[in-house]
Amino acid sequence: MWFPLPERILALRAALRSTLPQGEGRLRAGIAGLAAATAVLAPAAAANAVPDLSGFWGRGTFDFEAIPAAPPPIANLVRLPSGSSDPTRPAGDYNNPILKPEAAAIVKARTEKALTGVTFPDPSTRCAPYNPPFVAAMQLGVQFLQAKDRITILYNQDDQVRHVRLNGKHPARVTPSWKGDSIGHYEGDTLVIDTVGIKADFQSVVDRYGTPLGEGAHVVERYRLIDAAAAKQAQAQHEKEAGRLGAMPPDENYPKGLELLLTIENPTYFKQPLPVRVTYRKTVLEWQEQVCAENADNQYAVAASPPIPKADKPDF
Repeated sequence: MWFPLPERILALRAALRSTLPQGEGRLRAGIAGLAAATAVLAPAAAANAVPDLSGFWGRGTFDFEAIPAAPPPIANLVRLPSGSSDPTRPAGDYNNPILKPEAAAIVKARTEKALTGVTFPDPSTRCAPYNPPFVAAMQLGVQFLQAKDRITILYNQDDQVRHVRLNGKHPARVTPSWKGDSIGHYEGDTLVIDTVGIKADFQSVVDRYGTPLGEGAHVVERYRLIDAAAAKQAQAQHEKEAGRLGAMPPDENYPKGLELLLTIENPTYFKQPLPVRVTYRKTVLEWQEQVCAENADNQYAVAASPPIPKADKPDF
């Protein structure tokens, strides 16, 4: 489907074989010419091929991976005896130099609460839509549904869904929403997603440490397939820093991994853009249905946060 021109050439070659019983020399010459054209055009078509991102991708722990020679993401102050982060107790390092003073104060206040066992409001503790880039920092499993004009991204934790329009433009005026307005396109073997218009409120965060996401945030995601060995190494290195949950056991026989590079522009709270990475591998785990707001154990709003929002009037 992605290589229409070479397929036409192959069809013509088959037609020549069936309709030219005589003139064997000319037939051979014609077939040779078509074969040469196929050899030239096939690599060009392959270079423009859309990457196949299908399947269930996963990883074994939370947080962003640091990129060498770039500012580091917010790290966890709570460490295990091994030296790695305790993934079950998020307490952000408010001394990270990328934070503006007002952001450092917010992270510090939330960290002090977290150290006493009191969680703070974020999309996970509030059963709310996961905003970019928080969704990449927190979600462990992801699937892509690729179509010609759009991509639907599914996340298994709390059954989150994102919709990305392909080859479109952001509206001149974007109404802020928790997931923002996302448009995508392919650059060779890379899926690029550009998101603006992310709603900034008390639970809009960059990561699970409560780093605030403010007005004018802009997130660019770049997804590409990488070698499985490189993905395995990147995940192992990240788990030494972030701690291991082992939530999404990988398929050791699958030959590819998935790399996500994010650039987070957060001008209200960051001194400069923050580049980070997330690495996935195909997982052998089946899709897990998880519930949050509908939880029978009443786990909604376990954080010390404002009451459940209620509308004063219908939306329609």
